[in-house]
Amino acid sequence: MHNIEDTVREYLIERGWDKLRPSDLAKSIIIEAAELLEIFQWSSLTIEETKQDEKRMAEIKKELADVFIYCLDMAVLLDLDTEKIIMDKLEHIKNKYPAELMRKDAKHETGSGNSDLYLGIKQEYRRKGQS
Repeated sequence: MHNIEDTVREYLIERGWDKLRPSDLAKSIIIEAAELLEIFQWSSLTIEETKQDEKRMAEIKKELADVFIYCLDMAVLLDLDTEKIIMDKLEHIKNKYPAELMRKDAKHETGSGNSDLYLGIKQEYRRKGQS
């Protein structure tokens, strides 16, 4: 990750974008995420169906890269260790949503769980002031 962070830092400095405001980057992340979401508008394709659609996959790669880059721009400019914040969050999620409980509740065809169970856990954490 540090190699990617260094490349992003150079990219930002070379273009004079190393003073971008976090709020502008957050807006750009959302805009690019909306463009990613637009690829899936009016469809409910499975992972396999999506992978088989070459045109869709090309668009996904492009928009996902835009989201990643803006996220990395923000992390680099705020001097965040992206590997650490990702690993910390994954550990938190592992504790918040235990694999055994989530797997047992997951729907086979979508991989998603019972929304009542998920929402109940989420609401409890919010009530406690955690995320």
